[in-house]
This record gives sequence, C-alpha cells and structure tokens, in this order.
Amino acid sequence: MTKTFLPLLVGVLLATAGARVVEAAVQRLPSVVNDTSLATVEAALWTGPGATPESRAARPSGSLSQTLFDPDVVPASTSMADYVAAPPVMPSPAYPMYATASAFPPPREEMWCLQVLPDGVIYRSYLAGMKESRFASQWVKDRDSGKWLWDIALGGRAAILRYGTQDALRPEGWEIDIEGAAFPQLDMDESRDLVSCDYRFGIPVAYGTRRYQTKFGYYHLSSHLGDEFMEKHSGAARINYCRDVLLWGHSFYLIEDLRLYFEADWAFYTDGGSEPWEFQFGVEYSPAGPTGLRGTPFWALHGHLREELDFGGNLVVQVGWQWRGTTGHLFRLGFHYYAGYSDQYEFYNDYVDKIGMGIWYDF
Repeated sequence: MTKTFLPLLVGVLLATAGARVVEAAVQRLPSVVNDTSLATVEAALWTGPGATPESRAARPSGSLSQTLFDPDVVPASTSMADYVAAPPVMPSPAYPMYATASAFPPPREEMWCLQVLPDGVIYRSYLAGMKESRFASQWVKDRDSGKWLWDIALGGRAAILRYGTQDALRPEGWEIDIEGAAFPQLDMDESRDLVSCDYRFGIPVAYGTRRYQTKFGYYHLSSHLGDEFMEKHSGAARINYCRDVLLWGHSFYLIEDLRLYFEADWAFYTDGGSEPWEFQFGVEYSPAGPTGLRGTPFWALHGHLREELDFGGNLVVQVGWQWRGTTGHLFRLGFHYYAGYSDQYEFYNDYVDKIGMGIWYDF
C-alpha cells in the first residue's frame, strides 16, 4: 500500500507547490501593471492595431495620464492597476471608458443570504464511505468466497435551505440537508439475485467556513434480506438490524484539495445486533474546482469502526479519475478495495475481502 500511495502523495505536494507559485505570480500582477508606461498604454489604446478611424478621431487632446488622473474625475491616488486588475463596473458619466475600482461591490462569495435549494453542499459526503447517500455501482469479487458481487447505491444528498454564500464549489454558512439511499447487493453468479438491501434516511445540519466544516444530525438505517436469497437458502434467518442515530462530524482541509475528517455516531435506538457507537475517519484528495473534459485524479482512504464488532470494522481504498462540474456535482470512476466486516448489515458479523471497479456520482 505504501508503494501505491507514496507517488500520489508526492504528486499532491508538487501540485500544491506549483499552485502557490502561480498564486504569487498573480499577486504581483498589479505591481507590474503599475510600472507600465502610460505612454505605451496610450499608444495601444488610440493608435494600436485594434484602433478604428473613429477611435483615432476621438482621441482627447490631453495625454492619457492627464485623462486618468484628473483630480476632478478620478482621485490622484488611483493607480493603473485599479483599471486592469479590477472587474468591470458601471462607467463614469464624464469618461465612459473608465471607472474606479472602489465602485465594484464586494465579491459574491463573501455575501451571506438566505437560499432555498442552493447548489452544492457545505459538508461533502465521504468519497469512500460505503453508507453515504449517492448514486454508485461497484463490481467486485469477494476473494474469500470467489463470488462476483454487484454493490449499488441508489440515492443522493442535497441542500434544502442555506444561510450563507452562493459558491457551489465551497459554500460557507449554515445549511439544512436531506439525504437518503438504498444499498442493494446482487449476486452476479446467481442470475443477479438480490442478496440483501440496506436503507438510509437522514437530515444533517451543517456549518462551514472555507477550510473547516462540521455537521450534526439524525439518520435511520435498517437492513433487509433479499427474497431470492431466502428462497434459495431456506435456512437463512432474517435479523431486524436497525438503528436511529445522532451524528457529529468534522472536516478540515489541510490544503484546498486535501481533506481530513472524523465522525462519531451514537444510536439512541438499536435492534438486531446493532450497538450504539460507531466512528468514521479518513483522508481524501479531490481537486475542488471544475475539471473540464480532461478530469483529474483522486484518491480516498476511509475507516469505519462499530461497537457491535468490538470496535473492529472495515477499510476502504479508492483511486481513480474524477470530473467536477460548476455546480459541484462530482462523477468518479476507478479502483475499489474493501476489507473488513460486511457492509451489508444482514451479514454484519461476516468478514469479506472485495476488490474491483466502481463509478460514483454525488450531487
């Protein structure tokens, strides 16, 4: 495992260093622009290749520096960088071509407002979490039994109400979400018979800043044995595994694309062998911005410990390629490995060792 992930971690560090160099260069742009000769800019504006006969005829009698820094129009303290580095704003009545940077409103992402059904979520689902509400499909081979299994997730998670920013990729503020999914498992060696299916529904409340997010909420989970499995295994007895849970999670971004997280869950009602406490934790690398058609690599490690297993559990490893849209929706495909006690809770006390491929989609 060290040989597998060491190159990825080195790549993350190199990419981060490169991003810092680019950021420093961008921050120097205004000082470079300040040093630009106004005479050169004047020539480019009025007589350059893109100039028209009308623009040449309309050239003012004074120099550009006189026009820009006329104290009756623009404060003398205004620098050339204000015009180049600032976003476009409403033109000045006296000189329609120019306007001061001070007229531009604060950036949109810094404004907090009340939103119904906003894009994105403040507390993102764990990439390698097996009971996260999403659309997913894993085709895996259980190396102990030799069977090919089809693990599926049919669901999703979405923000219902937010008081915070409108940035879909990394929103900040307070948010109420809703999530739910079914997690069926099919036996591909037995005509895709339904082995079992777990069901989850939850309502988390999240708060987040750019780097730190937390959530508190409730979820219900119950497990059911498949009809075809019971018909072919007459001695199989269904257990009524279910739990009603209060959860508390924490997420922190070490850098823009690398996240650590920890979650503690306590069930106030349990049945069928379930016991109150469970813990989840992990680390994942997933570039935060839109990826375009080319996409970008990702990887994730996830651990899950449960009290009914004497705080044993499972480890999940995922490595692959991802595509993220402008609204934060995320599609991934890649390698999937699961080792530990079964994620189908009708068989919670059985050990499995599954390896294969998967696709995942998060709203």
